Amino acid sequence: MQEIFDAITGFVSRPDKVIKHLFDEYGNWIYLLLFLQIFAETGLIFLIFFTAFLPGDALLFALGMIAASKDNSLQIEILIPLLMLGALLGDNLNYLVGRRFGKWILQKEDSRFYKKKYLKRAMRIFKKNGRNAIIIARFTPVIRTLIPFVCGTLHLKYRVFLLYSFIGATVWVGGITLIGYFLGQFSFVEQNLGKFIIAIIVLANLPTITKIIKTRIERVKKIKRIKEFRNR
Repeated sequence: MQEIFDAITGFVSRPDKVIKHLFDEYGNWIYLLLFLQIFAETGLIFLIFFTAFLPGDALLFALGMIAASKDNSLQIEILIPLLMLGALLGDNLNYLVGRRFGKWILQKEDSRFYKKKYLKRAMRIFKKNGRNAIIIARFTPVIRTLIPFVCGTLHLKYRVFLLYSFIGATVWVGGITLIGYFLGQFSFVEQNLGKFIIAIIVLANLPTITKIIKTRIERVKKIKRIKEFRNR
């Protein structure tokens, strides 16, 4: 766990150096590593405890910036279609797992690596937003892993799921990577990359942070009301 934390800390502080070091170490194999990372983050529901720590949004932004740098270590025309494919295949795997094993998994009790509350939250998001949840979830860590599973569990028509999954992958991978590519041409952004990465991570986790704060406030209010009732 400490190694994972150290790796994420290093990525947040200087993602360009981390990725460039990997490129120097593995050459073009870096494309395979990046593909597997995006695939894992969207497709491996059984490893969600681990994939929750993967910096998907921040990674895409940093990759776009690196592709815009003068050394041309990464090619944007390779990155975007390759990572879109990884996101699509990951979604499809989770959809198939949900369709085949969804009801059985929902009946399981909580364990160290499985929390039913996250699946219930994903269910609520899907019921609230419908098919659009497949696109919206792309920008929310953990939920982007669970929504395809939920779609499979609820037996959403595959062609409908595939269409929205493709749109989501295009907007998520293409959009964030191109924003990084555009901003990467400005020296101010490059010099403050760590701050931009932190901002992206905060924005990506804002719904979760907001929910935690609301839950804490409601809990405090509830405790306060109980104390007032007892003091009557």
